[in-house]
Amino acid sequence: MPESSAMSTTLPAELQISRHDSTLVLTLRDPASRNALSPAIYAAAIAALDDAARDPTLRAIVLTGADGHFSGGGNLNQLAAVRGQPEVQAARVDALHGWIAAMRAHPLPVIAAVEGAAAGAGCSLALACDLLVASTTARFGLAYGRIGASPDGGAVQALMQLLPRQQALEWLWLAQVRSAADLHRAGLVNRLTDPGQALDEALALAASLAHFAPNVIASVKRLSADAAALPLATHLDRERDAFIANINHDNGGEGLAAWREKRAPQFR
Repeated sequence: MPESSAMSTTLPAELQISRHDSTLVLTLRDPASRNALSPAIYAAAIAALDDAARDPTLRAIVLTGADGHFSGGGNLNQLAAVRGQPEVQAARVDALHGWIAAMRAHPLPVIAAVEGAAAGAGCSLALACDLLVASTTARFGLAYGRIGASPDGGAVQALMQLLPRQQALEWLWLAQVRSAADLHRAGLVNRLTDPGQALDEALALAASLAHFAPNVIASVKRLSADAAALPLATHLDRERDAFIANINHDNGGEGLAAWREKRAPQFR
């Protein structure tokens, strides 16, 4: 990753927060556990997303992992320690789901940059991002069935929306590990990179998005969130309302002026 002039912060939850130009970078960092996830990380990530939503200078968020892996998922030792405590288990899963929901509802595009393992909840997290960049070393595993568990983190819904039902069920039931190349062919990975280049490519993608009006990026994300579930008439009404709001926004005026003057628009 290129050097950033902004200060980076590593929280006790092993979530490093840094900035590269107009992109917020969230890095999962715990090499001993392949960047395992925890409730403390969920809380830190949600707080970082809340802060980002209030920062008008940000245009995108990149989520990645340190030291050659994205995330090995939940800590199985911690999971074993709370067996028989459904209230504790529910609170932990709800915390993960709060992070997933916060990413999906966030006005900024969230891009996953994946190297190495994206397993269990780590895979769910990557699939929940708006765009996914992965190197050829990346492996996506939903091996919950191997420990007698079912998936969390929205993995089932994501795969049912992104893949044919039969392919999604085979992956989930057989607890398979899929390569980045497999997911790229299936359309789940936007960009496939050489090893060690996923973060740089994700930052380049974020920089490309920064050239467009942020209010339009946010509108398209909102429209896409439930487009498949809504009746056509309802969705068309929402598209109409968004179009009118955006064309009458200052950025709509700038875009039309730039078109008339044959120059690049300067959106804010």
